[in-house]
Amino acid sequence: MLVVRQGNPKGIKDWDDLAKPGISVITPNPKTSGGARWNYLAAWEFAKRKYGGDAKAKDFVAQLYKNVPVLDTGARGSSITFAQRNQGDVFISWENEAHLLEKEFGNKVDIVYPSLSILAEPPVTVVDKTVDRKGTRKVAEAYVNYLYTDEGQDIAGKNFYRPISPKAQAKYVKQLPKLPLFTIDQAFGGWAKADKDHFADGGSFDQIYLKK
Repeated sequence: MLVVRQGNPKGIKDWDDLAKPGISVITPNPKTSGGARWNYLAAWEFAKRKYGGDAKAKDFVAQLYKNVPVLDTGARGSSITFAQRNQGDVFISWENEAHLLEKEFGNKVDIVYPSLSILAEPPVTVVDKTVDRKGTRKVAEAYVNYLYTDEGQDIAGKNFYRPISPKAQAKYVKQLPKLPLFTIDQAFGGWAKADKDHFADGGSFDQIYLKK
Protein backbone atom coordinates (compact mmCIF):
# COMPACT_ATOMS: atom_id res chain seq x y z
CA MET A 1 0.00 0.00 0.00
CA LEU A 2 0.97 3.64 -0.38
CA VAL A 3 0.86 5.66 2.83
CA VAL A 4 0.85 9.42 2.30
CA ARG A 5 0.66 12.52 4.45
CA GLN A 6 -2.83 13.52 5.57
CA GLY A 7 -4.79 15.12 2.77
CA ASN A 8 -2.35 13.66 0.22
CA PRO A 9 -0.72 17.05 -0.52
CA LYS A 10 1.40 15.65 -3.37
CA GLY A 11 -1.66 14.10 -5.08
CA ILE A 12 -0.25 10.57 -5.16
CA LYS A 13 -2.71 8.14 -6.73
CA ASP A 14 -0.70 5.27 -8.20
CA TRP A 15 2.76 3.77 -8.67
CA ASP A 16 3.67 6.08 -11.54
CA ASP A 17 3.42 9.11 -9.25
CA LEU A 18 6.32 7.73 -7.18
CA ALA A 19 8.77 8.28 -10.03
CA LYS A 20 7.87 11.94 -10.57
CA PRO A 21 10.34 14.70 -9.73
CA GLY A 22 9.93 16.14 -6.26
CA ILE A 23 8.40 13.03 -4.68
CA SER A 24 10.30 11.56 -1.73
CA VAL A 25 9.67 7.81 -1.37
CA ILE A 26 10.35 5.75 1.75
CA THR A 27 10.96 2.03 1.20
CA PRO A 28 13.51 -0.35 2.72
CA ASN A 29 16.52 -1.94 1.04
CA PRO A 30 15.53 -5.00 -1.05
CA LYS A 31 18.98 -6.47 -0.45
CA THR A 32 18.18 -6.78 3.27
CA SER A 33 14.38 -6.68 3.58
CA GLY A 34 11.86 -9.23 2.39
CA GLY A 35 9.08 -6.65 2.46
CA ALA A 36 11.15 -4.34 0.28
CA ARG A 37 11.38 -7.06 -2.35
CA TRP A 38 7.62 -7.25 -2.58
CA ASN A 39 7.56 -3.44 -2.99
CA TYR A 40 10.19 -3.54 -5.72
CA LEU A 41 8.46 -6.29 -7.68
CA ALA A 42 5.05 -4.64 -7.38
CA ALA A 43 6.43 -1.44 -8.88
CA TRP A 44 8.26 -3.40 -11.60
CA GLU A 45 5.17 -5.33 -12.70
CA PHE A 46 3.01 -2.20 -12.68
CA ALA A 47 5.47 -0.48 -15.00
CA LYS A 48 5.90 -3.55 -17.18
CA ARG A 49 2.17 -3.68 -17.80
CA LYS A 50 1.66 0.06 -18.22
CA TYR A 51 4.70 0.94 -20.29
CA GLY A 52 5.39 -2.37 -22.02
CA GLY A 53 8.25 -4.74 -21.27
CA ASP A 54 11.03 -5.27 -18.76
CA ALA A 55 13.30 -2.58 -20.18
CA LYS A 56 10.68 0.10 -19.57
CA ALA A 57 9.99 -1.39 -16.14
CA LYS A 58 13.67 -1.17 -15.25
CA ASP A 59 13.81 2.48 -16.30
CA PHE A 60 10.74 3.23 -14.21
CA VAL A 61 12.03 1.49 -11.09
CA ALA A 62 15.39 3.23 -11.52
CA GLN A 63 13.62 6.58 -11.54
CA LEU A 64 11.57 5.59 -8.50
CA TYR A 65 14.70 4.70 -6.52
CA LYS A 66 16.27 8.04 -7.39
CA ASN A 67 13.45 9.43 -5.24
CA VAL A 68 14.36 7.26 -2.23
CA PRO A 69 16.46 9.36 0.17
CA VAL A 70 17.36 6.56 2.58
CA LEU A 71 17.23 2.77 2.44
CA ASP A 72 16.48 1.37 5.88
CA THR A 73 17.39 -2.28 6.44
CA GLY A 74 13.81 -3.34 7.16
CA ALA A 75 10.15 -2.36 6.92
CA ARG A 76 9.95 -1.38 10.59
CA GLY A 77 12.83 1.05 10.18
CA SER A 78 11.18 2.62 7.15
CA SER A 79 7.93 2.92 9.06
CA ILE A 80 9.72 4.84 11.81
CA THR A 81 11.50 7.01 9.23
CA PHE A 82 8.18 7.98 7.66
CA ALA A 83 5.80 8.21 10.61
CA GLN A 84 8.02 9.29 13.49
CA ARG A 85 10.88 11.11 11.79
CA ASN A 86 8.50 12.66 9.24
CA GLN A 87 10.71 11.97 6.26
CA GLY A 88 9.25 11.35 2.82
CA ASP A 89 5.99 12.04 1.00
CA VAL A 90 4.95 8.42 0.59
CA PHE A 91 5.78 5.16 2.31
CA ILE A 92 5.45 1.83 0.43
CA SER A 93 4.08 -0.42 3.13
CA TRP A 94 2.66 -3.82 3.97
CA GLU A 95 -1.12 -3.43 3.92
CA ASN A 96 -1.55 -4.38 7.59
CA GLU A 97 1.27 -1.98 8.56
CA ALA A 98 -0.42 0.81 6.62
CA HIS A 99 -3.63 0.34 8.59
CA LEU A 100 -1.76 0.20 11.88
CA LEU A 101 -0.04 3.48 11.01
CA GLU A 102 -3.41 4.98 10.15
CA LYS A 103 -4.77 3.89 13.55
CA GLU A 104 -1.75 5.22 15.44
CA PHE A 105 -1.16 8.38 13.41
CA GLY A 106 -4.66 8.90 12.04
CA ASN A 107 -4.34 12.67 12.02
CA LYS A 108 -1.10 12.51 10.05
CA VAL A 109 -1.43 9.86 7.33
CA ASP A 110 -3.82 8.52 4.68
CA ILE A 111 -3.80 5.24 2.74
CA VAL A 112 -3.82 5.21 -1.07
CA TYR A 113 -4.71 1.98 -2.85
CA PRO A 114 -2.83 1.67 -6.16
CA SER A 115 -4.41 0.24 -9.30
CA LEU A 116 -2.37 -2.97 -9.00
CA SER A 117 -0.32 -4.72 -6.36
CA ILE A 118 1.36 -8.01 -5.53
CA LEU A 119 -0.15 -10.74 -3.37
CA ALA A 120 2.36 -11.24 -0.58
CA GLU A 121 2.23 -14.85 0.56
CA PRO A 122 4.81 -15.42 3.31
CA PRO A 123 5.14 -19.20 3.73
CA VAL A 124 4.06 -21.14 6.79
CA THR A 125 4.88 -24.82 7.23
CA VAL A 126 5.75 -27.56 9.67
CA VAL A 127 9.48 -28.32 9.54
CA ASP A 128 9.80 -32.08 10.03
CA LYS A 129 13.31 -32.08 11.51
CA THR A 130 12.45 -29.38 14.03
CA VAL A 131 9.14 -30.74 15.28
CA ASP A 132 10.45 -34.30 15.46
CA ARG A 133 13.51 -33.20 17.42
CA LYS A 134 11.46 -31.14 19.86
CA GLY A 135 8.40 -33.37 19.98
CA THR A 136 6.11 -30.54 18.93
CA ARG A 137 4.59 -31.96 15.73
CA LYS A 138 1.06 -32.17 17.13
CA VAL A 139 0.89 -28.58 18.32
CA ALA A 140 2.69 -27.25 15.22
CA GLU A 141 0.27 -28.99 12.87
CA ALA A 142 -2.67 -27.81 14.97
CA TYR A 143 -1.43 -24.23 14.70
CA VAL A 144 -1.01 -24.35 10.93
CA ASN A 145 -4.46 -25.91 10.50
CA TYR A 146 -6.00 -23.30 12.80
CA LEU A 147 -4.84 -20.48 10.53
CA TYR A 148 -7.34 -21.64 7.90
CA THR A 149 -10.34 -22.19 10.19
CA ASP A 150 -13.17 -19.63 10.30
CA GLU A 151 -11.84 -18.32 13.60
CA GLY A 152 -8.27 -18.06 12.36
CA GLN A 153 -9.33 -16.30 9.17
CA ASP A 154 -11.47 -13.89 11.18
CA ILE A 155 -8.47 -12.99 13.34
CA ALA A 156 -6.42 -12.38 10.19
CA GLY A 157 -9.02 -10.04 8.71
CA LYS A 158 -9.51 -8.21 12.00
CA ASN A 159 -5.78 -7.45 12.06
CA PHE A 160 -5.70 -6.18 8.47
CA TYR A 161 -4.28 -9.31 6.83
CA ARG A 162 -6.21 -10.39 3.74
CA PRO A 163 -8.05 -13.63 4.56
CA ILE A 164 -8.60 -16.30 1.94
CA SER A 165 -11.93 -17.63 3.19
CA PRO A 166 -14.97 -16.12 1.41
CA LYS A 167 -16.73 -15.61 4.76
CA ALA A 168 -13.93 -13.50 6.23
CA GLN A 169 -13.37 -11.68 2.94
CA ALA A 170 -17.01 -10.59 2.90
CA LYS A 171 -16.87 -9.49 6.54
CA TYR A 172 -13.79 -7.31 6.11
CA VAL A 173 -14.31 -6.03 2.58
CA LYS A 174 -14.76 -2.44 3.77
CA GLN A 175 -11.40 -2.28 5.53
CA LEU A 176 -9.70 -4.46 2.91
CA PRO A 177 -11.28 -3.34 -0.39
CA LYS A 178 -10.94 -5.38 -3.53
CA LEU A 179 -7.65 -4.79 -5.31
CA PRO A 180 -6.21 -6.38 -8.47
CA LEU A 181 -3.38 -8.62 -7.26
CA PHE A 182 -0.85 -10.77 -9.08
CA THR A 183 1.36 -13.48 -7.60
CA ILE A 184 5.11 -13.90 -7.69
CA ASP A 185 4.69 -17.06 -9.76
CA GLN A 186 2.45 -15.38 -12.33
CA ALA A 187 4.65 -12.35 -12.92
CA PHE A 188 8.18 -13.51 -12.15
CA GLY A 189 8.25 -17.29 -12.38
CA GLY A 190 8.60 -17.83 -8.63
CA TRP A 191 10.92 -16.56 -5.92
CA ALA A 192 14.01 -18.45 -7.04
CA LYS A 193 13.94 -16.75 -10.43
CA ALA A 194 12.95 -13.36 -9.03
CA ASP A 195 15.80 -13.44 -6.52
CA LYS A 196 18.32 -14.34 -9.22
CA ASP A 197 17.07 -11.76 -11.72
CA HIS A 198 16.54 -8.86 -9.37
CA PHE A 199 18.21 -9.20 -5.97
CA ALA A 200 21.30 -11.39 -6.36
CA ASP A 201 24.65 -9.67 -6.77
CA GLY A 202 24.64 -8.06 -10.19
CA GLY A 203 20.85 -8.32 -10.52
CA SER A 204 18.54 -5.54 -11.62
CA PHE A 205 18.57 -3.75 -8.27
CA ASP A 206 22.37 -3.57 -8.21
CA GLN A 207 22.36 -2.33 -11.79
CA ILE A 208 19.85 0.35 -10.91
CA TYR A 209 21.19 1.47 -7.56
CA LEU A 210 24.89 1.50 -8.38
CA LYS A 211 24.10 3.97 -11.17
CA LYS A 212 22.00 6.14 -8.90
